[in-house]
Amino acid sequence: MKKWLVPVIILAVIAFALYNWGVGFNNDAVVLQEDAKTTWSNVESSYQRRNDLIGNLVKTVQGAADFEKETLTDVINARAKATSVNINAGDLTPEKMAQFQQAQQGMSGALSKLLVSVERYPELKANANFLELQSQLEGTENRINVARDRFNEGVNKYNKHIKVFPGSLLAGLFNFDEMTRYKADAGSENAPDVDFDFSKKDK
Repeated sequence: MKKWLVPVIILAVIAFALYNWGVGFNNDAVVLQEDAKTTWSNVESSYQRRNDLIGNLVKTVQGAADFEKETLTDVINARAKATSVNINAGDLTPEKMAQFQQAQQGMSGALSKLLVSVERYPELKANANFLELQSQLEGTENRINVARDRFNEGVNKYNKHIKVFPGSLLAGLFNFDEMTRYKADAGSENAPDVDFDFSKKDK
């Protein structure tokens, strides 16, 4: 074998190894990024389900005589704002994420206010449709929490993949940017009260 072939072969092996490394990094990053985007879609879907249920709740409450119009108006406006703020999974910037969270927090606050007001309406507390919404809203709040946790888990896996050395060397080359996590809502240590069970207060 000619001596010049040895370095050529060595260079070819190194180039092939680097190529495989780059392809492997890129493919794994794409998969992790798409998985994270899918979990974001699930977050939005869970919030949309809540907004739909709140729409039904408003219709039920509107049937009560003399129910506070201001409270209902606040809920209707907050719901309209919450449903109008949507983020493309490929454009989850910190600013847009903060806007989305703010809209959802506004909806949670308006809903809590409405539920406190319902305490003064015995006919609503005995309404079968209202009781059904109780169960569905509680379940939806759990879905939202699970969906947000799974989104953050997906984002964490993706971010670690592109930030940990030596993958960080290729992330910029392949245009893989860090994704934004869903931050805990302000006051999240005090979960919104969506419990319609007023039996204890009626005793």
